[in-house]
Amino acid sequence: MPRLTRDRTTWLSYAQLGLWGFFLYGFGPVVPLLRDEQGTSAAVAGLHSTGIAVGALAGGALFAPAARRLGRGPAIWFGLAGVAAGVTALGLLHPLPATIAAVAVIATFGMMVISGVSVVLTAHHGLAAPAALTEANAACAGMGILAPLVIGTTVDAGLGWRPAMAAEVGLITVVALAAMTFRVRLAKAAPATAAAANPPTSPSAPSAPPISETFRSPRTETVQDLPRPAAMEAAARAGVDPAGRAMSGRLPRAYWIAWVLMSVTGSIEVCLSLWTADVLRTHAGLNAGGASAAVAAIVCGMFAGRLAGGRLALRWPPVPLLLAALTISLAGFALFWSAPVGWLAVTGLVVLGLGNALHYPLAISIALAVAGPAADKAAGWASYSMGVGFGIAPVALGWVADGVGPHLAFLLLPGFIAAAMLLTVRLGRALRLRAPTDDRTPVSAAA
Repeated sequence: MPRLTRDRTTWLSYAQLGLWGFFLYGFGPVVPLLRDEQGTSAAVAGLHSTGIAVGALAGGALFAPAARRLGRGPAIWFGLAGVAAGVTALGLLHPLPATIAAVAVIATFGMMVISGVSVVLTAHHGLAAPAALTEANAACAGMGILAPLVIGTTVDAGLGWRPAMAAEVGLITVVALAAMTFRVRLAKAAPATAAAANPPTSPSAPSAPPISETFRSPRTETVQDLPRPAAMEAAARAGVDPAGRAMSGRLPRAYWIAWVLMSVTGSIEVCLSLWTADVLRTHAGLNAGGASAAVAAIVCGMFAGRLAGGRLALRWPPVPLLLAALTISLAGFALFWSAPVGWLAVTGLVVLGLGNALHYPLAISIALAVAGPAADKAAGWASYSMGVGFGIAPVALGWVADGVGPHLAFLLLPGFIAAAMLLTVRLGRALRLRAPTDDRTPVSAAA
């Protein structure tokens, strides 16, 4: 079983992703409040998610060149500085176009933080990367618990939502000062460059593993077990080298399936983040402050699920673990959507969060593992998948909600979950390289 060693680089990466989580999970409850403040419809308020999508696309395009020019560590800090600037603008500006633009700026730099943390942890932890990424996203969810609670408190106190958003800038400053004080530095170079200059010797920083080892199952043989000509031919058809990783300049089919999967699961998460408070207000009878605070129930479930998921990811292959998580999400949604009272709806949200906890960490760990030396490129493209999910699904849900109400409109989510299940099954099949001489025999491991 791989061992996860948490050093100062790991803890700093967790904290950096947590800073993004404070904004991401705090902004969802803010959207209905902005809608009331600006006097817009649900569909128009949903354009803030389009701003996030545009920012995600820009951040995905910027990360790889920024990482090459500045290094991965400085690129993450640059992203956090941009998030702080965007949050400041969001708190100071009031018109709809200005708040959408501010959110786009925040998302642009936030995607750079997500991409940077993902590739740093993948390179740093090798075989234990799925567990490290799951724990990093637990830190993200942990900070996300705090934000809706703070917003609910400040709204009930008559102070509005802006003081809670201002806290984001203070938290970024505190983490930056702590990193400087304790002299914690993140690696600048990509794995290939760093390995050439300084071969890894520490057990806490293993080299990135072949994908055939990362997802190996004792019931299947890997491409390396085939005769060499057959192995090379089977690997080439899948877009990977005989070790199981992406060939230079080319991302394999499994990566693109994971890409679509991240888009669908991102749609689930952003719809819940932006519109759960509305459902709690209109169907479960909670007031504005209580509904905003209750959104933290999802994040509480995600936090607990990611803490447990970090251990599970060390013991179980990602694909069956992801299918189990999607099943839990579906059960939690059913309880939330059918609940006529607040406490039961909140219980459903906790269960929903437990399932949602593992969607993104497992999908991105698979995507980056199959990318191999193209990890920076793969992380940048992954941001585009989030942009697609963030840009389309919430606006569609808001448009439907304007016609039938948010409660009925939320029936779009089981469709997203079902689509994610089908994609996960397809991803498991793509991770099995088949021998050219016998298409019925799986030769790599996934599920």
